[in-house]
Amino acid sequence: MKRSGIWITALALSMGSGTAMAQLTANASVTNNYLWRGLTQSLNQAAVQGGMDWSSDSGFYVGTWVSNVEYAPGDPYSYEHDIYFGYSGESGDITYDIGWLYYNYDALADIDFHEIYGTIGYGGFSATAYLLGGTEANEAAYESDFAVTGADFGFGEAYYLSLDYEFETESGLVIGLHAGHHDGDFMTWFNFAIDSYTDYAISFGVDNFTFTISDTDLDSVDPSGLSAPFMSGLDISTNDNGEPKFVLSYSVDFEL
Repeated sequence: MKRSGIWITALALSMGSGTAMAQLTANASVTNNYLWRGLTQSLNQAAVQGGMDWSSDSGFYVGTWVSNVEYAPGDPYSYEHDIYFGYSGESGDITYDIGWLYYNYDALADIDFHEIYGTIGYGGFSATAYLLGGTEANEAAYESDFAVTGADFGFGEAYYLSLDYEFETESGLVIGLHAGHHDGDFMTWFNFAIDSYTDYAISFGVDNFTFTISDTDLDSVDPSGLSAPFMSGLDISTNDNGEPKFVLSYSVDFEL
C-alpha cells in the first residue's frame, strides 16, 4: 500500500499554508449497528470506532478512522481503516469541502477502493457527491460470480449522491434528515446490493447520543449463484439491507 506516502504528502501540503494554526483532535464511538449509506457493515451487530484528525485554519485537513466490520458470517472482513485528506472553507453563506478518501480492508478481502468527494452547504442544507476513483477488486471475478457482462469498476463508474438537512430545536435536540442514491457495478460487488438503490434516514441527537431510523428501497438479497471463493457457503441475506434499521450510537471528541 502507498498510504504512508499519501499521508505525508497531505500533511506537508497542510503544513505549508503559512502561519495558520493547526488542531489535532480524536474521536471515539460505539454503536449497535454500523451503517454506511443505508447498508449494515457489521451484520446488524455492535461496532466500536475511532479516529484522529489534523486540521489547519487555512482549510486543509487530513485524518484516519477505523471500525470493525463483517458482511456475512465467516467472511474475510474484520476491519475497515479509512484515510482521507481535503480542503474546506466558506464563501459568504456557502460552505464547501472537497477531498479524497481511501477505504482499506483485510488483505484477503481484496476489495480496497478510493473515492473523491465534494460537499456544498447552505444553512442547514448540504449536498454531497462521492465518485469512485478506483479499486483493487476484479471485474472479471464480479462478472463470473453475478453472471453479468460489461462490468466497469473504472473512475466515476460508481457514485453516491446525498441531500441532508439538519436543525436544532429550542430544547437542544438536533434533527437530521437524509436521502441518498448509490449507483454502479462496484456497489453490487462490495455490499451485495443491486447496482442502484436509494436510502433514507432521520436522526435525533442530544449531547453525545444519536438515534437513527434508516431504510432503503432494496429487496431481500438472494445469495444463490455466488461462487467467489471467499463467499462460498456464506449467507449474505443475513444483512437484511431491505429492512428498516434502528441505530443508537454514543460518540465523544477530544482535543489533543
